[in-house]
Amino acid sequence: MTLWRIRATVDDRPGYLSVLTASLALRGVNILTVQVHTTEQGAVDDFLVDAPDTLDEAGLLAAVERGRGRDCWVARSEARGLADQPTRVLGLATRLVHDPDATGEVLRALLGADEVTWRAAPALARPGIDGMTMLLADPNGGSYTLRRVAPSFTPAEYARAQALLELGATAARRSTEQVTVVLPDGAELTVRPAVAEDLTAVVELHQACSVRSRQRRYLGGAVLPSPARLRRLLEPARGLTLVAATTGSGGAAESVVAMANLLAEGDEAEVALLVRDDWQRRGLGSTLLRRLTRQAESAGYAAMVLHVQADNAPMLRTLRRLSRPSTVQRDGALLTMTVPLAAEVPATAKSAG
Repeated sequence: MTLWRIRATVDDRPGYLSVLTASLALRGVNILTVQVHTTEQGAVDDFLVDAPDTLDEAGLLAAVERGRGRDCWVARSEARGLADQPTRVLGLATRLVHDPDATGEVLRALLGADEVTWRAAPALARPGIDGMTMLLADPNGGSYTLRRVAPSFTPAEYARAQALLELGATAARRSTEQVTVVLPDGAELTVRPAVAEDLTAVVELHQACSVRSRQRRYLGGAVLPSPARLRRLLEPARGLTLVAATTGSGGAAESVVAMANLLAEGDEAEVALLVRDDWQRRGLGSTLLRRLTRQAESAGYAAMVLHVQADNAPMLRTLRRLSRPSTVQRDGALLTMTVPLAAEVPATAKSAG
């Protein structure tokens, strides 16, 4: 007996699947697993079967056609195909949680893709499927393009792949979760990704900052940002926001003393920092900028962009401590500094195999 994978489309009407399975049974084909993918063209049935050694690909195609199947695809399978599909998907999800950088390999294994490509820039086309091509939006920024020779991708496969990407994004986010940093003067702070529940503490941070600090952060705007704007900064659609907080002692609540934003636009990420006045000149800004730089590199952005007032000497010193080449454009009192990173991460670097 020989293992085969068969995929065919049948009319999504009562009894049509049984006609197809009966046609296969007449030729001694044992159906081991079946998955049904609903599409606009009909029900796409995906079988793993055990067929007599005397039955070749042409024989299987003929059996499917006699069973009212169309757009048939047949290929030899391996013993690993016997794994229960939900169990297999859970295994891939577990791998992704432990190794978010393996996203490309996981997508390849999930869908049997022949090619997986990741690009830092968002896809020009709308995410979805087009025959043998699948386009996925990466929640961390950028996009994945998957291709395979056959069979065509289905909406169910697209949904599974996008769900795994969401899981991978969460895992990647949590890989940068809370850490304790020790500043040069010995002070200890907690640095972690921001969450919506930080809104009150971040409002208090802005209220505790001087007008000058707020002007430097928001390039001239001394008015406190609205809660709606701060909420968007805390959980950006693309990018990451970090907060630095004192460790509450004696039951006291923590106090957020700095916020660092990495806001993605295209293949670049804009960086901005706000450090409470009494925590400035203590190395905290440099610590946050280094962490955002590593995050931007791991996400594959081509460059970081910072808009800095020309008289903002502390921020300019912080950038120099980053020890990375940068280009500067001046527009009056405003400097736009671009720090190049990786222009594009090849699929291999994103663990696409």
